[in-house]
Amino acid sequence: MPTSPLAPADAAAPTADTRPSLTVLSGFWPAATFAAARALLAADPTLLLVRHDISGVRAGAVRRVVRSGTGLLEDERVDLAHGCVSCTLREDVLPTLARLARTHPDRDLLLMLPEVVEPEAVAAACAHCPVDGTPLTDLLRVDSYVTVVDAEHLLDGLASTDDLKTLGIHAADDDHRALADVVVRQIEYADTLVLWGEAGDGAYETGRLAVLLERLAPWATLVRVDGDLVDAGDLSRRLRGTRRHRPEIPGVLARGLAGYALGTHEPHPDCGVVSVVFRARRPFHPGRLHDVLEEVHADVLRSRGHLWLASQPETVVTWEFAGGGLGMAAAGRWLAALPDPHWADVGDQRRLAAALDWDPYYGDRHQHLAFIGLDLDPAALHRTLARCLLTDAELADGEAAWRALPDPFADCFPLPDLTDDRTEGATAP
Repeated sequence: MPTSPLAPADAAAPTADTRPSLTVLSGFWPAATFAAARALLAADPTLLLVRHDISGVRAGAVRRVVRSGTGLLEDERVDLAHGCVSCTLREDVLPTLARLARTHPDRDLLLMLPEVVEPEAVAAACAHCPVDGTPLTDLLRVDSYVTVVDAEHLLDGLASTDDLKTLGIHAADDDHRALADVVVRQIEYADTLVLWGEAGDGAYETGRLAVLLERLAPWATLVRVDGDLVDAGDLSRRLRGTRRHRPEIPGVLARGLAGYALGTHEPHPDCGVVSVVFRARRPFHPGRLHDVLEEVHADVLRSRGHLWLASQPETVVTWEFAGGGLGMAAAGRWLAALPDPHWADVGDQRRLAAALDWDPYYGDRHQHLAFIGLDLDPAALHRTLARCLLTDAELADGEAAWRALPDPFADCFPLPDLTDDRTEGATAP
């Protein structure tokens, strides 16, 4: 083949990536997650499975187990200085992965997370916690994050109002997460979702769960597995070596700000599952929005996104609902309210998304919310939220009047002081 005139004749071929591959396996129901792990070990006996039993973490100890398809390699108690999952990740999980990557460079790794660990926390640790000064990604390649969900228990988990502490499975003394929060975050961060087994009510119900998972994480690849008949080789081919993980994509609550979709707008029911995306430029009236919070979530299993309130026009407010509880928090400032010197502190993707969608009046401020549920009325939901936006007359009153609106959310979303406030506001891109 002749040499391309656009490349030097002696241009070297790309170097093959010889780092071991890491697949991260999570799931709230250990029986299904273990079953998936066993199938992957059966398909490739050289694969190294790493898991940590954190049931004793609050007492300052965990148990580390490393095994292959042919037998047990390690089973050790590890004492930790502090009883929390974050300490476990920093002090043993990452060093173990680094050690195995160095000592077994020709063997891929499978990290099976404890049921209450969210994969996004692992991704953050891999990105920001070097091992002996070396980034973990220099030693191995994160191939994908796989979440296994048990078809028999998924709906109960999504609808549960229990918290981990009440159930006695919290990961630290200050762990106040709800069970449903953990389940949805494991699902939403996954590159690959495995729906394991059949629902108790049969094939239709299992199909409905598959649609629900596709709406909860439309960016993930869905794999369905009959728990009684598992083709280990086929499952391995569908879960490993996929290179699906894209570390540049932020977590779900930051996706919309970076220009990624928060969900799919599928207002027509599919097996009863409805997904609604609400977008608007106008700000919400704080009082009217507060009054409908319960109404808009009557039939919702999950909602997520970000919004802005007329009374707090500088603040990006995140919105996250699962398990009957709504969480709202400040996520920094809108770029339209951010002094120019601080724009460099914002990620490139967010700045680009803002530039592509900049409005001469509102700047980058907007509403972006996604709702997923069973038998939702999408038109009624949209009407309810639209009534909460400022009217033409309220908009005409101007920002000074907006700030004076009665605000049930006052003081709920404090912003940190800026270290450099020399500039009143940001200019449009």
